Amino acid sequence: MIGAMRAGLLLTGMVMMMSAQTRYDLVLKGGRVIDPKNGIDEMMDLAIKDGKIAALRTGIEASEASRVLDVWGLVVTPGLVDIHVHLFSTTGVAGAWAGDNSVRPDDFSFRTGVTAMTDAGSAGWRNFETFRHTVIDRAQTRVFAFINIAGLGMLTNIVEQHPEDMKPDEVARLAKKHGDVVVGVKTAHFEGPSWVAVEKAVEAGRLAGKPVMVDFGYFRRERPYWQLVTEKLRPGDISTHAYRAPAPWVDEQGKLYSYLTDARKRGVLFDVGHGGGSFAWRNAVPAVKQGFYPDSISTDLHTGSMNAAMMDMPTTMSKFLAMGMELRDVVERSTWRPAQMIHHEELEHLTVGAEANVAAFRVMDGDWTFLDTDEGAYSGKQRLMCELTVRAGKVVWDWNGRSGLDYRTLGPEYGVRPGEAIVRP
Repeated sequence: MIGAMRAGLLLTGMVMMMSAQTRYDLVLKGGRVIDPKNGIDEMMDLAIKDGKIAALRTGIEASEASRVLDVWGLVVTPGLVDIHVHLFSTTGVAGAWAGDNSVRPDDFSFRTGVTAMTDAGSAGWRNFETFRHTVIDRAQTRVFAFINIAGLGMLTNIVEQHPEDMKPDEVARLAKKHGDVVVGVKTAHFEGPSWVAVEKAVEAGRLAGKPVMVDFGYFRRERPYWQLVTEKLRPGDISTHAYRAPAPWVDEQGKLYSYLTDARKRGVLFDVGHGGGSFAWRNAVPAVKQGFYPDSISTDLHTGSMNAAMMDMPTTMSKFLAMGMELRDVVERSTWRPAQMIHHEELEHLTVGAEANVAAFRVMDGDWTFLDTDEGAYSGKQRLMCELTVRAGKVVWDWNGRSGLDYRTLGPEYGVRPGEAIVRP
């Protein structure tokens, strides 16, 4: 029965254009739907109308839709939510996360199944509004941001070392003014021996009523990691780069340190933030094997990490499949869980009435080798590849041409714009 349905769709170029009286604009038919918020993991059809999820059930008829895409053999999920990326591209500032190392959101989001991104503190209170006007408001990708406690954000590592320019009241003022896009406060890369950067970021988070994300920067004996997550951070605050090599995860016998579970019981959240230097197998593998999964899977996307071991969100997710996590758990920590962490629960789930942000992945079986950021290798049997992304009901990435029609059915002058003419010799 499934084979006959697929054959029927393929005969029309995998897209069926029906009458204007149809109930739905678009139907994704025949995929394995994983929607963690609603506890769904089964073969279902997904219908979209006016940019919203309109129906999710088995047996939606092709005649009910203006367009039907065959996604048999793919895993259909909500659009991915990557809560650690760098998007503030400041021309001419070389080697900085608020500079040439940043990535324009739409250049890299949809092709990887990502429909929502959160910039992790590239801009501070002095330059956040420039970031909003030049990047956030111009992107098709839904973009959020943590404001850096350092005034100029991540313009250079040097500007992040000045406590006198860390002003919690200014950060909180901007966080409230731009509350539709600001999701929290960030501190990163601080090299000094004191807790001043963390403490000022937490104070800003308290004033703004928002969580703090901490990139612990340079590990120092004077401020150990275990103290950060068990004493300094509040419930709902986020420790990113959780699997960085200097973070102590296991003792001499390979057993997980109890402070990690204590921190989780307190409500502290652990984010992957893979990046170009912040993911070590020797921490991640024993943590996952002992059941300590990350709260959110994220990339720390920038021009260095995307061209190195991290690569992209599907690759980062695939690493957790290789370590033994179930696909549904990986999807949850890449969609619904991070949406909750940034307090945007309207984001990426497939509830009827929600904005239609959807991704479809092929799970490729084979022998795959994945790298960490310290040249360590680890093998797995599955790898995710994004074949289709839908943003607000529109197909924005189509790796396998599912949204196209056989050109021979389109007439001799298809593609000619109004007012143009074909002048034949």
